[in-house]
Amino acid sequence: MNIYSTRHGQTDYNKAETVLGTTDIPLNSTGIRQAERLAEEVECIGNIDIIIASPMLRAQTTAKAVAEKCGIKIITENRLREWNYGMYEGKSRFTEGFAESKHEFGVRMGRSGESLLQLAHRVYSALDDIIKDYNGRNILIVSHGGICRIIETYFNDMSTSEFDGWFMDNCQIIRYTL
Repeated sequence: MNIYSTRHGQTDYNKAETVLGTTDIPLNSTGIRQAERLAEEVECIGNIDIIIASPMLRAQTTAKAVAEKCGIKIITENRLREWNYGMYEGKSRFTEGFAESKHEFGVRMGRSGESLLQLAHRVYSALDDIIKDYNGRNILIVSHGGICRIIETYFNDMSTSEFDGWFMDNCQIIRYTL
């Protein structure tokens, strides 16, 4: 079983270095092109059986580009929605306290968002269910930067500094083999 993980195509918030968690915005023109290139890459991989995607518009649009090109069914998984960043939502990634908040695993982001522990619990339980329910099939997960980071920790150990520095490009694919 292979699980392929990808991040949605670019949005205007991504381009502007704005924190994008629960705000549900579309892909920009670059993001649409990235999703189309991702679809071509998935077609070349050729062995993906199902797409499991976040319910958020940017992930759904990315997943649909792949599904239409490759004839793969999409299943929406609510637990793959992006991290709730609380008061940091819509602010610059360079806002004072944003980067530091990622170190505080048990503290809710921006006081009203999700803690990293809550996020990991949500994503890990989704991954446990995906592996159980689709055992032996090859899966493409279409989600978000914060979710992709948690997926990476599910399969590979990471120190706090590695976690903080880990980044996934829009529409980049990583394969995990079980």
